[in-house]
Amino acid sequence: MQEHAYRFGRARHLVGMVGLPPSLSGDIGVIVLNAGLVHRIGPFRLHVEMTRRLNACGYPTLRFDLSTLGDSGASNESQSREEQVRADAANAMALLGERAGCTRFVLIGLCSGAVNAHRVACTDARIVGAIFLDGYAYRTLGYRIRHYLPRMLNPARVVRFLTRRLHAAVQQVGVPVFGVDFPPAAQVRDDLEDMLKRDLKLCFIYSGGASKYFNHLRQFRECFGPVGTHPNVSVSFLKEADHTYILAVDRTRLLGLIEDWLHRNLPAGTSA
Repeated sequence: MQEHAYRFGRARHLVGMVGLPPSLSGDIGVIVLNAGLVHRIGPFRLHVEMTRRLNACGYPTLRFDLSTLGDSGASNESQSREEQVRADAANAMALLGERAGCTRFVLIGLCSGAVNAHRVACTDARIVGAIFLDGYAYRTLGYRIRHYLPRMLNPARVVRFLTRRLHAAVQQVGVPVFGVDFPPAAQVRDDLEDMLKRDLKLCFIYSGGASKYFNHLRQFRECFGPVGTHPNVSVSFLKEADHTYILAVDRTRLLGLIEDWLHRNLPAGTSA
């Protein structure tokens, strides 16, 4: 395995780390996007472990910082954040194409990284697969039953819930530093259906840290209907893991799922 740092992009404002396997074959590369405001190494070095493991499996990789995050600067273009993300991803694909001969790409993103992976996968024909970690999902009737019924049957939990709500009502709530706004579920469902028509392979992995909006494996189908049973869609729920995979055992399990999914759907060394 070899790793090289690069400054690249249309304004040479982006910084990333290319990882190359011992031998290059095939045309599939893997690009890992920032998780929230976290530097390209990922929470608790998750992205470092991930890319190095995939390098060992034969996949060229790039973990990089989007514009204005981590070590990357601003491009000084007049663009919306969504346009900027797509342009940054295009620059990342160009770099991995130059260094490893990749022409097809898999995106991996956690939290806002999953949102950005979704945005790019919607429009770029070079994307053949995406792995969304704690990506889009929506509270359904099933979610509410599973979430509230056990609490309603426990009087002590009801009292604690009401106490917390009363306490919150008299507190001045600050503006969050960082948040992710989800578009309407129907829009996301249409986007996913379009990706599947283009034969993209899609992997959704939810952690227990997403419990505020996802709490059961079957909830994905409750949200997105037939998309949830499409043969190109894989859904997993790591209930015991937290959102940032702080525990080594949870990171190991996650990386095993990712490696296995790639081997089955987009094996290293294959070409279009």
